[in-house]
Amino acid sequence: MRAKQANLVVIPMCSGSVPEDNFRYLTEQLNAICIESPTLVCLPEAWLAFCANGSDTFDVAKSSDVWIDKISQLCKERNIWLHAGTIPIQATGEKYYAASCLFDDQGQLVAQYNKIHLFDADVSDQSKRYRESDFTEAGSEVVVVDSPFGRLGLSVCYDMRFAGLYQVQRAQKANILLVPSAFTTVTGEAHWLPLLQARAIETQCFVIAAAQVGLHQNGRETYGHSVIISPWGEVLDDSMLSLQPIQRQLDFTELYDIRHAMPVFKHNRFKSNMI
Repeated sequence: MRAKQANLVVIPMCSGSVPEDNFRYLTEQLNAICIESPTLVCLPEAWLAFCANGSDTFDVAKSSDVWIDKISQLCKERNIWLHAGTIPIQATGEKYYAASCLFDDQGQLVAQYNKIHLFDADVSDQSKRYRESDFTEAGSEVVVVDSPFGRLGLSVCYDMRFAGLYQVQRAQKANILLVPSAFTTVTGEAHWLPLLQARAIETQCFVIAAAQVGLHQNGRETYGHSVIISPWGEVLDDSMLSLQPIQRQLDFTELYDIRHAMPVFKHNRFKSNMI
């Protein structure tokens, strides 16, 4: 059965390095919002722990089971679906996955996507050099999952630069792309909206990008601009530099109309494969 509507809440955050503080902030935000069931709540990348280095994040990863239990209980108590941005989950050796986790309103972990594309780049900001692969294990599986809100395609931040991932998700019948992020201010000003709008237009999907925003305890500055983008590429909501949550009900009529009027996936003569 095709989804008709989806209730969404997008919560921007300026997370610190202490998981307890970030979890408390989330619960306070949920307390302040009137939520109808079913609702999908979306959080940014690294919402639970925005640490200064990989070793500190790895310490959080070692207790990921505890945090998954806490998140599960929260979803059950609040009767919400939660896309928990990314949670560090221990992988092999001294590395962890940047795991994008989806919980249902019964507290079940229904999907986990491990970030495939890792941010190894030089940027003209305070940090200068980012090497995510030094401490993060890359994932290898595309994840698209059924929900009351339609088919959800999971990805994380830097993934958005690799259009082939989203072509595969669309081929797997995704209609909402979830892209939790922690974009740098420099790259965000140049590329954030163009990339997200391109992914929406190419796939004819809604794009939901919950973002980190502001100056963090570790000295990093993130771009913000949590957005909801239509399958036509229109920016429906933009939090700018605010921490104010976004609430919106999506109407899938537009998505189905666009796909019917311009059936690009029927016209497509190329196939995408994981390299």
